[in-house]
Amino acid sequence: MIGQTVSNVKYGGRGRLSTLFAGAFLLILMVFLKPWVSEVPVAALVAIMVMVSVDTFDWSSLGKLVVHPRASSLVMLATVVVTVFTSNLALGVTVGVLLSGVFFAGKVAKLFRVRQLDGEAGERLYEVEGQVFFASADAFINAFDFNAPVKRVVIDVGNAHLWDITAVDALDKIVMRYRREGVEVEVCGVNQASAAMLDRFALHDKPHASMDGAPAP
Repeated sequence: MIGQTVSNVKYGGRGRLSTLFAGAFLLILMVFLKPWVSEVPVAALVAIMVMVSVDTFDWSSLGKLVVHPRASSLVMLATVVVTVFTSNLALGVTVGVLLSGVFFAGKVAKLFRVRQLDGEAGERLYEVEGQVFFASADAFINAFDFNAPVKRVVIDVGNAHLWDITAVDALDKIVMRYRREGVEVEVCGVNQASAAMLDRFALHDKPHASMDGAPAP
């Protein structure tokens, strides 16, 4: 099917009629001409598939491996290797999709940052920008100075988004650690989606929360 599609496009068959004709012809071969088709030697079919592969392969893509981003090239190579060694196209595509997701998460995590601003006497403001999730949660925690001699900390997440329970847990750890040091903490600018996550999973904003984040007895 892949070879048929590529051949159609390559030789100008880009309309719906070409797709209909290819499917109908394949149906006729498999249903009405099956006894004759089954007599074709496998060696002949292999030779045909080899020529189809050679004809449809984009040879210029080999040179693009060194030009394209390394992550994209790695995804393509991994997909090809898994498909060839397992003879399972679905498995190769699955591996490629998973790798793409991992690399995308890494790129998004790099766009995250926290700015530190001094406010009034004894107050410090942290402006959080970007996406807070499992890949950036550690950077989120490490951006705070828990040893600073302040009495009040404001965490502004107006330009950030909390995506998962790992992000919520990171915010809990930050707030509770400041509270253990006797510092007042205010979290502001929470968007609607992040607020829903905090309402369901956060512990620091619950009534009578203890210093370690768990609800006090």
